[in-house]
Amino acid sequence: MRIGVDLGGTKIEGIVLADDGTVKDKIRIDTPAENYTSTINSVCELIKQLQVTDKLTVGIGTPGTLTFPEEVMKNSNSVCLNGRSLKKDIEAILGYRVRIENDANCFVLSEAHYGAAKEVKNVFGVILGTGCGGGVVIDKKLLTGPNSIAGEWGHNSIPISVHELIDGDRICHCGRINCIETVLSGRGLQQSYFEQTGKQASPKNISQKAQANDDGAIECLNRYSMQLARCLSTIINILDPHMIVLGGGLSNISVLYDLVPKELAGHVFTDDAKTLLSRPRFGDASGALGAACLWEVNDKSLL
Repeated sequence: MRIGVDLGGTKIEGIVLADDGTVKDKIRIDTPAENYTSTINSVCELIKQLQVTDKLTVGIGTPGTLTFPEEVMKNSNSVCLNGRSLKKDIEAILGYRVRIENDANCFVLSEAHYGAAKEVKNVFGVILGTGCGGGVVIDKKLLTGPNSIAGEWGHNSIPISVHELIDGDRICHCGRINCIETVLSGRGLQQSYFEQTGKQASPKNISQKAQANDDGAIECLNRYSMQLARCLSTIINILDPHMIVLGGGLSNISVLYDLVPKELAGHVFTDDAKTLLSRPRFGDASGALGAACLWEVNDKSLL
């Protein structure tokens, strides 16, 4: 069995994951508001409650990622974590090693091992929510690199064919111009809807309006589907994954699973694109489940 912890901005969830993928125990608590010391103490107390008899391996999913070799946090929207030695500080309290990964990577791990992509070899997991992130799993193993940014397609520049579908340049929170995130995130969809209709609406409301046959919302989601397909085509041309799993709040927009595969055909470098597009199997539970998968079954080599 393995422990997985999802350290989120508003909640911390921990699970004990059995070898067959069933959840044996679960604890969920509120995340202390932007207080680093209280946050790591809460994480460690939760882990101690889940450690019943054996010294189970512990994986933790976080917003942001670790730098190497310094092992300090960066790119976290929970700003109290940035610049902190989160991994080392937790290990100092617990007295044993833990593994920490970006929450998008944990999402794709959970889907690759136990979710929508468990029957395929290679998978790209996409986060479409407040931001736009992703992760890559090859042969059930997370793809990582020296910069700790594998799968961060949201900060690639949009293709020219996508730029043609928006009104002018968009500035990303990272400081760059026309990142994919500026178009495909929830904020990006809201901005596109406003540009097309002159009205404000949340992504959820846009989807509801489209289901009620609102012409402006239908056109907005049609265009969003084209944008998503054209951005995903660059991933398919490079990685050639068997499956792409959508996650985040916008993955609940059901029309995407009909429109995007049709649009892909004209932008992937093949006459017959076989990459599958799938809904996620796990919702909020994906973070903790994927974090547990940072350790292989019965792997205690680094404890």
